Amino acid sequence: MLSPQIRSTFLDFFTARGHRLVPSGSLLPPDSSLLVANAGMNQFKPWFLGDVEPEVPRATSVQKCVRTVDIDHIGHTRRHSTFFEMLGNFSFGDYFKSEAIAFAYEVLTEHFGLSPDRLWVTVYEDDDESARIWRSVGMPSERIQRLGAADNFWSMGVPGPCGPCSDVTYDRGPAYGRDGGPSVDPERFVELWSLVFMRSVRGESEPGGGFPVLGDLPRTGIDTGLGLDRLATVLQGVDSTVQTDLLRPTLATVEELAGRAYSPTDRDNPDRVSFEVLTDHARAIAFLLADGIRPGKEGTEYVLRRLIRRALRHGRRLGIRGPVLPPLTASIVTTLSPAWPELTRGASLIESLTAREEESFARTLHKGTRLLDKAIRRRLEAGHPDLPTETVVTLYTTHGFPPDLTLEAAKEAGLTIDTPHLTSLLPPPTHP
Repeated sequence: MLSPQIRSTFLDFFTARGHRLVPSGSLLPPDSSLLVANAGMNQFKPWFLGDVEPEVPRATSVQKCVRTVDIDHIGHTRRHSTFFEMLGNFSFGDYFKSEAIAFAYEVLTEHFGLSPDRLWVTVYEDDDESARIWRSVGMPSERIQRLGAADNFWSMGVPGPCGPCSDVTYDRGPAYGRDGGPSVDPERFVELWSLVFMRSVRGESEPGGGFPVLGDLPRTGIDTGLGLDRLATVLQGVDSTVQTDLLRPTLATVEELAGRAYSPTDRDNPDRVSFEVLTDHARAIAFLLADGIRPGKEGTEYVLRRLIRRALRHGRRLGIRGPVLPPLTASIVTTLSPAWPELTRGASLIESLTAREEESFARTLHKGTRLLDKAIRRRLEAGHPDLPTETVVTLYTTHGFPPDLTLEAAKEAGLTIDTPHLTSLLPPPTHP
């Protein structure tokens, strides 16, 4: 099943069950506590909190999302994407756990045709009610696992609505990892759909990554997110998200520019990582630019600039000497504009801005990469396990080479960096 049919199957199911189809919000969210839109519920935050009376009791959408926390995962897992489309259904004081779980099971098994025998679910550790409901729709007890707050208690990552969640995962088979369910191997048992049972309000993050729960929402709600990329990977029987119809044409463009083929099965090949980073980042870059975000030094603008520079580094690693991002983002526009017409409207601007950013960074990238490669080679030849923090600082302050690219290259070479010491040496950051 190709992506247009996946979208329509999902939306048709929920609109037939009384959900209003709501357009995607912008990647630049109205909530100033977020750098970019990171979940389908972002635009509904005031409805969940009770700040605004919900316009409808039920909604469904396909939301454009960017997850900055996943940037470094690209190329190292089969399941992460920087940009992705989140299919969602929402309830604002209307239905709750029973209906949400029944909807999810029906859609996956009857409308997308997934084998029930390959589905597992996780529930929050003390959520007996959800476990009981899953059993009632046909999920065996042995494929229901209980996990703690780190895995099964969801929030936006900032103050706002939150609640326990139940995640539906799919067993991709022994070729993808160890048996034992999602608690053992999330690469093999890949999470497809998260059902969040909104009931509480969270506060600011605490040291160590936790957050306080401040109280109850004025009404319970449902917030779900089904990742289009991950579902397409399963339904199309491919190894990773870059091989789906969403990204395969762009991957083919990378292959053409690099003059060689992508090999998904060679997980230790650094070229494979570069193919996946370029393909993934091109999509995120195109969508961010289409939504009016521009490269810069702070906040959301820096997220975009970081993606551009990271993509360019991997393009040079593949030996691409000509323009990298203009042809790749043009491929994204061609492939995805039928679903997202803003890409067509912004096509010429996407081309000119990526070309300009690439040209301005080319000299810094070339010189910095050459100096960094020499420094890494010297450390490896001398048998040292680390790259001195002074090297990172010099590359940045003298040559303008971004520290995050140096950290990434050192990690790839097997070298460590004293990051707390590095933080104390670098100039104060101009971005979060």
